[in-house]
Amino acid sequence: MTEARVAESDEAKAFDLFDFLARFAPTLFLIALMAFFAAAEPRFLSSINLFNVMRQVSITGLLALSMTFVILTSGIDLSVGSLVAFSGLVAAAVAKGGLANRFTVGAVGTGYGWALAALAAIVVGVLCGYVQGLTVTRLKVPPFVVTLGGMSAFRGAALLFGGGGPISGFEPSFTWWGQGKIGPVPVPVIIFLAFAVLAHITLRYTRYGRQVYAVGGNPEAARLSGLNVNRILASVYVISGFFCGLSAFVLAARLNSAEAVAGTGYELTVIASVVIGGTSLFGGSGTILGTVVGTLLIGVLLNGLILMDVSSYIQQIIIGVIIALAVAFDTFAKSRRRKV
Repeated sequence: MTEARVAESDEAKAFDLFDFLARFAPTLFLIALMAFFAAAEPRFLSSINLFNVMRQVSITGLLALSMTFVILTSGIDLSVGSLVAFSGLVAAAVAKGGLANRFTVGAVGTGYGWALAALAAIVVGVLCGYVQGLTVTRLKVPPFVVTLGGMSAFRGAALLFGGGGPISGFEPSFTWWGQGKIGPVPVPVIIFLAFAVLAHITLRYTRYGRQVYAVGGNPEAARLSGLNVNRILASVYVISGFFCGLSAFVLAARLNSAEAVAGTGYELTVIASVVIGGTSLFGGSGTILGTVVGTLLIGVLLNGLILMDVSSYIQQIIIGVIIALAVAFDTFAKSRRRKV
């Protein structure tokens, strides 16, 4: 009897250790990365560089927050980069008072202000997200196919709307949202962290958040429990569209320009941030905190590699390998939990 209890105790300890690693692996990896780059490159830990890292990840971080909602429902959104470009051009046109003023620099009194520009970007994002959500739920088209089509369609819409050229030269009240600071902290970082807190509260402490987890974990069981699965699925794409519009506004303000090629490749970075942060591609498992850690991990990794003069081609290889390992680890963890 005593030997059996000892064996059970040993198994429990082994399981607890694995569970700890599965839960905190991204955080431990982030700490290890920061320690490595700090030792290899003295400039890494300077306050200027750390704030630069935070500023750089704030745009993709906002998109990663919404991508967490989408992936939690076993969905995917490949259109985020293209929608950022389209929404950003619309915001820029509103800020400049129309396409006729696209090349004027600092034209005072010709635009409609930053508030309407931000609202226009968000409205465009929400409407596009709503259309994609309806296509997924009403027409039963897989999210991968819908958002792959959206990636092409929104990029084409951005090229058509902007005529292939940029819109630049905004008033200081507009660019402040991307370039300004509150104390030593860049405004985009504050926006990212504020919405991260809001997203965390929504997922963890609200009824809607529990419904998102339920739909991602088992859609049929959620439907039998009385949840409107289609409405919840559509809503996460609306959330994604909202954050695309917000990110587009902040990005245009930061660069003092909007163009059709903006956001190219964001899909990979955003999905990588979410998956590396521990959100399962199979749905039903993940947290906003993990996504924030994953976003910072990608930012720290890229920044450190740049400081060490590592080729951009090698950087892409490293990110791809990390994504593959993260998904493999998630698959192994799920398989082990089933056996236990």
